[in-house]
Amino acid sequence: MRRRLTLLVAATTTLVLVAFLVPLALLLRTVAQDRAIVAATADVQSIVSLVGTADVATLRLTIDQLTATADRPVTVYLPDGTVLGDQVAPTPAVELAGNGRSLTAAGTGGREILVAVQGRSDGTAVIRTFVPAAELDRGVRQAWAVLAGLGAVLVLVGLLVADRLARRLVAPITELSAVSHRLANAELSARAQPGGPPELREVAGALNHLAARIQELLRDEREQIADLSHRLRTPLTALRLEAESLPEPADAARVTAGVDSLERAVTALIQQARRRSAGPAAGTGRAAVADAAAVVRDRVEFWSVLAEDTGRTVSLDLVPGPLLVGVDADELAAAVDALLGNVFAHTPDGTGFAVALAPDGTGAALTVADSGPGMPAGLARRGVSAAGSTGLGLDIAARAASSSGGRLELASGSPGAVVTLRLGPPIRP
Repeated sequence: MRRRLTLLVAATTTLVLVAFLVPLALLLRTVAQDRAIVAATADVQSIVSLVGTADVATLRLTIDQLTATADRPVTVYLPDGTVLGDQVAPTPAVELAGNGRSLTAAGTGGREILVAVQGRSDGTAVIRTFVPAAELDRGVRQAWAVLAGLGAVLVLVGLLVADRLARRLVAPITELSAVSHRLANAELSARAQPGGPPELREVAGALNHLAARIQELLRDEREQIADLSHRLRTPLTALRLEAESLPEPADAARVTAGVDSLERAVTALIQQARRRSAGPAAGTGRAAVADAAAVVRDRVEFWSVLAEDTGRTVSLDLVPGPLLVGVDADELAAAVDALLGNVFAHTPDGTGFAVALAPDGTGAALTVADSGPGMPAGLARRGVSAAGSTGLGLDIAARAASSSGGRLELASGSPGAVVTLRLGPPIRP
């Protein structure tokens, strides 16, 4: 943009100078020619009265003196054919002036100035002088050189001024672009320094206001999530007390373990919301790592109790651990719960499912397959559920895979659905 503005000013300045200097240069040449012709005419006019009355000897002496002082040839053609002064044969212009008409004619290498003198008893005499082209254009080239130099200086000054103005205009735009990219990279503390024209200062102020507003909205949202998660602790505490009062120790232990898992998930949610509200730098330097074999085994054992109650068969194929992946243990547990929960939500009671965990390159691949009717269309979209739930299960699993550098894959089995969670290896800080 800076270069374009400079080129635009250069083109505009050049056009203006050409439109101004070309006519001025032609005018200077015309003025120089007129000045030379006027000077020569004045010299000729000084002897008109003498030519009309004096004798030949006096005319010859006067013409020689005029030629010496004026430094230009002067010729007088008398009616009887006598030629005084510079001996030049009569030209057609001289013959025309002999009819009593004074004139200026273009000749070879200059201009002829002819003055007809009437009043002599023997007829009309003609005074001729010649102005060479060098005298007609004397000083014109120097004037043109001055004009060209002046035009070049004006163009350079225009370029310098345009470059300075373009720099003042482009610098705030560049800063606004840099700040917008920083905001896009979640650096919400980035602010633009208002500068440049009033319009750009207004845009900078609006961008700063937008960044501040986004920061406030995100802070409020995260605080609400943290507060909502914190409010869940009260019913969890009550549920724990109810579980401890169950008459069967096995049931009490199982329900208590479920409450503990739920409480850990709530605590992780609060910590995650707090970390995000503290800014993008919060939590950096921490290596996310989990033993996928241990997490999957624990979560499958938890869901196996519900599978037994609903008449489902569970097939578990785990690689001998540990199998480390680049995702937090709580986040991986939430992803496994989401996948197994979808089996119970989207298949009828009695439908079996299989869980397999195997190495996948430097990471791991977790596969959950069921023998149900298959996955409903559009289930992979966030917020969509065919069972009346929140519709966030697969999205939670997909984000867990993405955070480790992996991905979530959905496919149809024979029959049923097959969901594969590919997890990347842990990255040490």
